[in-house]
Amino acid sequence: MDWERLLSAKRFGMEHYENGKKHERTEYQRDYDRLIFSSPFRRLQNKTQVFPLPGSVFVHNRLTHSLEVASVGRSMGENISRELRKKYPRSEAHFEEIGSIVAAACLAHDMGNPPFGHSGEKAISTFFSEGKGVGQRREIEEEGGRWSDFTCFEGNANAIRLLMHQFRGRRRGGFAMTYSTLASIVKYPYSSELSGGKNKFGFFASEEEDYRLIAADLGIIKQQEQPLKFVRYPLVYLVEAADDICYQVMDIEDAHKLRLLSTERTIELLLGFFEGESRQRRISTLSYVHDVNEQIAYLRSGVIGLLVNECAGLFLANEERILAGEFTGTLTGNISPWVADAYGRCAEFALKHIYRSKDVLDIELAGHRIIGYLLEVFTDAIRNPDHAYSKLLLDRIPEQYETDFPTLYGKIQSVIDYISGMTDVYALDLYRKITGMGLPIV
Repeated sequence: MDWERLLSAKRFGMEHYENGKKHERTEYQRDYDRLIFSSPFRRLQNKTQVFPLPGSVFVHNRLTHSLEVASVGRSMGENISRELRKKYPRSEAHFEEIGSIVAAACLAHDMGNPPFGHSGEKAISTFFSEGKGVGQRREIEEEGGRWSDFTCFEGNANAIRLLMHQFRGRRRGGFAMTYSTLASIVKYPYSSELSGGKNKFGFFASEEEDYRLIAADLGIIKQQEQPLKFVRYPLVYLVEAADDICYQVMDIEDAHKLRLLSTERTIELLLGFFEGESRQRRISTLSYVHDVNEQIAYLRSGVIGLLVNECAGLFLANEERILAGEFTGTLTGNISPWVADAYGRCAEFALKHIYRSKDVLDIELAGHRIIGYLLEVFTDAIRNPDHAYSKLLLDRIPEQYETDFPTLYGKIQSVIDYISGMTDVYALDLYRKITGMGLPIV
């Protein structure tokens, strides 16, 4: 793959549109701003990241997580852009824009995630693989629909749909993002048929041809035609690394705030990333700071800086293999042994004591119940639109969602579009109203 072709400001859905207006911002900076001011992005403030939405203690939600990932991604991208310009001084590629592209993609990477954290993804996929949605399979496959798009539902693929799909009444091209920003979001650039039953794939059947167009224009290497599979767009590695860094480190800090993790253990885990003089310098600095939260924030900042440098160095060292589509794994999975050990200890602790904590499990249980029920009543409504109760339910869905799509596959997608765009609070409120447990205040 070639950088001059990979870094493209062409906009999806606006390929033939010429605008003579001069902009002070670059096209990639406009991508970033377009996302920041969008309704789906704002709704992330009311979607669970890991822990339940805050009561007296403020922890990360999808919005704050995405903003932090964008900050880390921008830093990593800018470090890499400077080195690539030195390596290719005569190239016409827009290396200086890599930071902006990665930051915009980081903002968007979670926009397709349903409410209630990752449990929301599981709730959707298990409704079709184990729940009452199983009965839709035969008809969908008979009409040529891809059943695995539902049983392996993936928030990343849904983000691409949200950004690219022309919802009813909206403009062609969806958000009309640049090709480079869109390609940077596709973490798993292959069909759900290749997911192996896991919630890992890059695009639904409905967006497959659109991604094929983008990949062909950017020169992304195609590995196979059927089922469709490409190598990763290079900047995906940076978006993924920024996400990995933030959720791993910030979840530890949140666990400390919620007192799931003692101060001593938190400091021990974060200091584990440093050795020798670097470790001693940080221990010395901690003695000047007496505020516990400030101590944790200081160490967290140092860990993120260390991981940014590690991942940027790895990307540059493997740049030619990445361009050839030969690099495998993730950047965080290839960091130096000492840092990898510390990262692994954090991951192990998080798995045992954070992601399986009572509050997190309660959110998962609630998410399964609420999302499963909403899927059940709305899929029944689209299959029986003439029933009196169905008409009431369908009137609840905004017109932009095509519940009258010609195929069952498209109808079910419209329901998933509606439910996955909900915030935790909205989904809970709608569930209460439909079940009669809550009524609007008159």
